[in-house]
Amino acid sequence: LAYAAARHITVIPEIEMPGHSAEVLHAYPELLCQHAGKQNTDFCVGNEQTFLFLENVLKEVMKVFPSKYIHIGGDEASRKAWKTCPRCQQRMKEEKLTTVAELQSYLTERIERFLNRHGRILIGWDEILEGKLAPNAVVMSWRGEKGGIEAAKAGHDVIMTPGRYCYLDHYQDFPPSQPKAFGSYMPLEQCYSFDPACRLPDSIANHVLGVQGNLWTEQVETMSHCEYMLYPRLFAIAENGWSNSKTDFADFRRRALHMQDVWVSRGYHPFDLRKEIGER
Repeated sequence: LAYAAARHITVIPEIEMPGHSAEVLHAYPELLCQHAGKQNTDFCVGNEQTFLFLENVLKEVMKVFPSKYIHIGGDEASRKAWKTCPRCQQRMKEEKLTTVAELQSYLTERIERFLNRHGRILIGWDEILEGKLAPNAVVMSWRGEKGGIEAAKAGHDVIMTPGRYCYLDHYQDFPPSQPKAFGSYMPLEQCYSFDPACRLPDSIANHVLGVQGNLWTEQVETMSHCEYMLYPRLFAIAENGWSNSKTDFADFRRRALHMQDVWVSRGYHPFDLRKEIGER
């Protein structure tokens, strides 16, 4: 954190809830829904112990991370066990909630109030738009631009990171020619074509805080492979985020080739644009 701060970088922690929590529920099975199967990875929202646990974790996180933003995930919760869990159903009855999406919104809003009391701002993936959006939340839009546009129009700050343009775990050239990747196909030109402001009027586009590139590493086992997936596409994401008026792709590609050579001279392992197979 000190290394990052000296370089004007803010590290934002993400503590995932209510889904993607299999490792927590393995260690703390009392936070599972009643009658939930072994495949369930969602916290029990009807259990007060869940909130005690999450708030204690976030207290520890806030002691370590000075960031004013705390990311709580919120993506890909199955919500399946909540439909039959007696505690979750009781919570829905007490709070007059009609859907399990609203039950997730209850958790998000409650955690947001906790973070706001500590002077922090909540970020969540665009699934937090489902049900009811927490009043002060920042939305990270990954399932396309629609969620981010919707949130910005409602007056919320957003971070644009749609998979089609920003997911660096996707293949960057004809897949059989490439090392193992998560799937899909995102060449440099496609990455560079993204407009984070989505041609919105300034009054709405001002809510777009910026753009984010994501490199999930299930398939990335070494640092050299990591560098290969990042560069040169990260140059495109940086230019998309920093430039009010971009140049044409041919000019950008020329500059990316130069940066590629600089990176190689410094010992990095970028994807070689000169060997790109091109459109399929």
